[in-house]
Amino acid sequence: MTGHDADEAAVEALRALVRIRTVSDWDPEQVDRATFEALLGELRERFPRLHEVCEVERISGDALLVRWPGRTSEAPVVLMAHLDVVPVDDPSVWTHPPFAAELVDGFVWGRGTLDCKGSLVATCAAVEALVVEGMVPRRDVWLSFGCNEEVSGRAAKDAVALLRERGVEPWFVLDEGGAIVKGALPGVDVPMAVIGVSEKGTVDVDLTARGDGGHASAPRRMGATARLARAILRLERRPFPSHLPDPTVDMLERAGAHARMPYAAVFANARRLRPVLSRVLPRLGHETAALTRTTVAVTQLSGSPGANVIAATARAHVNMRVMVGETVDGAIERIRRTVADDHVEVSLVSGDEPSPVSPTDDTAYALLESTLADVFPGTVAVPYVMLAATDSRHFHRVWPRVYRFTPFRMSDAQRTSIHGVDERIGVADLVDGTRWYRRLIEQL
Repeated sequence: MTGHDADEAAVEALRALVRIRTVSDWDPEQVDRATFEALLGELRERFPRLHEVCEVERISGDALLVRWPGRTSEAPVVLMAHLDVVPVDDPSVWTHPPFAAELVDGFVWGRGTLDCKGSLVATCAAVEALVVEGMVPRRDVWLSFGCNEEVSGRAAKDAVALLRERGVEPWFVLDEGGAIVKGALPGVDVPMAVIGVSEKGTVDVDLTARGDGGHASAPRRMGATARLARAILRLERRPFPSHLPDPTVDMLERAGAHARMPYAAVFANARRLRPVLSRVLPRLGHETAALTRTTVAVTQLSGSPGANVIAATARAHVNMRVMVGETVDGAIERIRRTVADDHVEVSLVSGDEPSPVSPTDDTAYALLESTLADVFPGTVAVPYVMLAATDSRHFHRVWPRVYRFTPFRMSDAQRTSIHGVDERIGVADLVDGTRWYRRLIEQL
């Protein structure tokens, strides 16, 4: 198969996988297992040599744990992706149907193209091509493909348990995460490859307010919905204090070497100017604000079951992303102090602490940098704290070198489309991402 043919095969593989609606659900009984069965079958068909040469094991129902045996007993590498996607709220607002995988204007459109079937296909296509060429990696390469990442399921935990049981001690782990972006920092015009070296903790909290209820024709003051609304406004008006953790300072310092003045001078002195920058960055936009503090987002609301019934109970679900250096307990306590209402119950639903910070001064990170230089010349690699949660946090509790990077160029609009509307990946970006995984494996 020529290089052009292999590129087309990768694009068609992605389109085939996007058409399979592997939507995860917090209720396992609501998951259509047949779609995952179909996707696993499609992977076998699209990447036959990978399945012949590698040891492919199905775990946790629909997840895959794959070992590609290497030539030596040196510490292996784990490459991650996931098979599941989030649901689509309203397909009618998409420019192209979310599960049609239409190829238009140089993009494959559809749910999962960026999160995370693009990475899945790019990884498998790289391995497939190298296997066809007869390559055997220097060290074992493990592929861990989860099936319930979007609902914080057990697949990744099970993969970690199996690897530990078998005595596997990875040199490093690479999962989805940062991308190749432009314009993310003011004054930095060159493309940046933002590599997650940690990720925020994830906390889900319920706010519950109770009142007398009754008929809507005779409302009382400060009922359940009013109390809940006041609590939400207090959270909105009193955000967590901002500060810059070490990885963010490191990101600014490295980016500063490629920035225009006066930003170059400011970023180069980020460590000394940390207090000032922690106040300035939140004003530059929602993404830079999220780099500096624990965030709070009210994601679900519920009240009365009837249009003319006053709610006796009103609830809000709050999703928090806890900054590196803070704790789940501390975040919940601050929520309680901010709400400051004994009639609004604050209850923990689930919580994961922030991840440790992976090193950026050793050979593993250097390999990621050199691979970027080979495939994306002129791109500057910078570490950062990932804002979203990934399956890799379960690996990071055990092993110290866990990185989060998706080797695709992504515009602001594309990054916004993840979990949103009009998710899409450029064909050229998928092809270059496949080249990046291939080059990474070649250098192991």
